[in-house]
Amino acid sequence: MTKKYKVIIDPQAKLDLKEIFIYAAMDDSVQSTNRLLDALEETCYKLEKFPERGHVPPELKPTGIKHYLEIHYKPYRIIYEIENNLIYIHSVIDGRGNIQEILSNRLLR
Repeated sequence: MTKKYKVIIDPQAKLDLKEIFIYAAMDDSVQSTNRLLDALEETCYKLEKFPERGHVPPELKPTGIKHYLEIHYKPYRIIYEIENNLIYIHSVIDGRGNIQEILSNRLLR
């Protein structure tokens, strides 16, 4: 029997999604922005079936930290961690930003 996983989007990642929505809505229609948000959330929840499909973020490799993984949707990077049968989404960040600084502030505290 295959192991069942559950995705949990933590408060920081929910805030990230809210900020992405607000930022995108300034330049695009609410409908397009809603589609973007839906696609990001769908990408997160697809991890329930394929949790190991991500890879260690390159910025974390030099630190030796290998329990965080990431997947991508367009320029966005979804950072998550698998613990038993739970998948914790920690961050949804724009890959065009300073990823090293964001990950250092959030994950390496």
